[in-house]
Amino acid sequence: MRPYAKTLLVVGAMMASTAQADLNVKFVEGAPKDRFRIENTGTCDIQNASLSIDLSSSQGGLIFDVTSAGAGVEVFQPFEIVEGRESLSELPTILDGQSNVTLQIDELQPNEVIVFSIDVDDTLGQREITVTGSEIEGGSIGFEMAQRQEVALFSPSSFAEVTLSDC
Repeated sequence: MRPYAKTLLVVGAMMASTAQADLNVKFVEGAPKDRFRIENTGTCDIQNASLSIDLSSSQGGLIFDVTSAGAGVEVFQPFEIVEGRESLSELPTILDGQSNVTLQIDELQPNEVIVFSIDVDDTLGQREITVTGSEIEGGSIGFEMAQRQEVALFSPSSFAEVTLSDC
């Protein structure tokens, strides 16, 4: 075998054995409930972590509308876990008009999801009850696990991805 071929095999084996932990967050506008879908798309367990969704820097000045009285408009929806409750160590408390929420993740295995519904309203646009992708752009995701901190921003397509180099 040629010397460079051995090097390629070793490098390839090292790359193949590197496990990734990636977390995708997708906002889905809906009526009457909006949803956030959080998925572990990596190959590693996510354990004892926190995930913060902060909409205060979003293009639409987005807020959570969880009660009939307060900062939101028209229809409201309380925070509700739709899928993945067993992955959380506790449920957050969200106040009407709040623009951020932090989820405490106990364990989220590869391909598992956490989905929650809530009403999100914009405070800067003309249609306050409908949130388009460009209105969530600039909102951020903060992820912390084992003394690692990562931040990702929502794109105009209502998507954010936290990429971790390895487990």
